[in-house]
Amino acid sequence: MYKIHCLNNISPEGLALLTDEYELTDNVEEADAILVRSADMHAMDIPANLKAVARAGAGVNNIPLDTFAEAGIAVFNTPGANANAVKELVLCALFMSSRKIPAAMGARQRRRRERGQVR
Repeated sequence: MYKIHCLNNISPEGLALLTDEYELTDNVEEADAILVRSADMHAMDIPANLKAVARAGAGVNNIPLDTFAEAGIAVFNTPGANANAVKELVLCALFMSSRKIPAAMGARQRRRRERGQVR
């Protein structure tokens, strides 16, 4: 059984995809693999059992690649994994700006403040 340590919060839906071969551990020293999103690993000591680091995201600037390469530890990232979320965010921003929604929200808040209705 492989032990996985999460340096950041990872979605329960994602962790549910781990098979029975894997178990989560709170102790980084006994981890066979680490899941990381944004935590900076540059100052971190490398656990003796560590075999792999998986980055939940595209970049790896928070991971000391040379250090892990010298130790024979594989590093993976997930480019494009959040592509749908990025597309949704861009479309939302386009719709909001084309309909002047932020300006309308600001005007509404100003009117509420002038009337003393702000919560």
